[in-house]
Amino acid sequence: MTQALPLLGYRIGVTAARKVEEQVALLERRGATVEWAPALSLDPHHVDDASLRAATEEVLARPVDMFLATTGVGMKAWFAAVDAWGLTDRLVAALADAEILARGPKSVGALRRRGLRELWAPESERFEDVLEHLRGRSLSGLRIVVQEHGQSLSMVAHALRRQGADVTVVTVYRVDPAEDLDPLFRLVDLVADRQLDAVTFTSAPAVAALMEAAGPTGRREELVAAFQADVVAACVGPVTAAAFELWGVPTIHPERNRLGAMVKQLESELPSRSAGVSLEVAGHTLLLHGDEVLLDGAEVKLSPAPFALLQALLVNPGHVVSRRELLAALPSGTAGSEHAVEMAVARLRAAIGTRLVQTVVKRGYRLAVSP
Repeated sequence: MTQALPLLGYRIGVTAARKVEEQVALLERRGATVEWAPALSLDPHHVDDASLRAATEEVLARPVDMFLATTGVGMKAWFAAVDAWGLTDRLVAALADAEILARGPKSVGALRRRGLRELWAPESERFEDVLEHLRGRSLSGLRIVVQEHGQSLSMVAHALRRQGADVTVVTVYRVDPAEDLDPLFRLVDLVADRQLDAVTFTSAPAVAALMEAAGPTGRREELVAAFQADVVAACVGPVTAAAFELWGVPTIHPERNRLGAMVKQLESELPSRSAGVSLEVAGHTLLLHGDEVLLDGAEVKLSPAPFALLQALLVNPGHVVSRRELLAALPSGTAGSEHAVEMAVARLRAAIGTRLVQTVVKRGYRLAVSP
């Protein structure tokens, strides 16, 4: 008997632009059908040297009391730029005298490679928890520098200013959307029409890009509703998952912020949510999930007429379904005679085996389900 692949029969959207080959391979090796729609540019971390240098000079112009580091890639890009400008020693000295809060281990690593030590970092890796750490604390008169992480942190700066802080935001890079947005628009339709079982996200900007793409299509509410009910939003970690909170979308993410861990989680999550029908029929395992049919773990391709007939037989497994009822279940455009039913039965038997569909003389057909 063929070993069933854990994601066989599931259709999964992938929004990543980078390392996409690795993710698609992980999913397809487990049997999934993948719909790829990059949400971001292949080189999304666009650094504006002139703007970044001006922001760096502003940081260096006055003492820094507190520094908030948000991403490892952002810190690396900033240090690479100041290395080229010959300003590294000055920036490190300015930040070394400040109270440093880091969002997660990647930003911590980037800081420590430059001899800088964080005073505190949340276990959650959520920037919201950094802000919670500061909430209720008097920030009056403190100069806070915030390293932006590809999306605007203007609301964060505003919240800190309301607590009395003097805030400088350093925009290291901006995240650019995908050059070709047609695949992303198609993904919006697939989710809204509930044609996917899950969509994977490896960055918060990818979530924002999908939601932004849903705006012009007029399907944002349908997209959100689908994610809330039927389509799993699978995130690589808590930071990415937090981007869905604004929309009230439930997410799943692994404890370890790793691509393989996210795929592994889908292996157990999707079957547990499956609305598919699994039956033992004539000594075989027959699974119907969405528009996928699996027999003993192997995919079976059915044309519309035999697929519709199988669905009708599965409504009440083991019970006889008359030819008239089966004829009514066939797709529109099928010839309206019992001969069409016989042809559909013949094609279904050819695909899944003659013993699985039994003829009940003068009554109709039934699946050979054990009592």
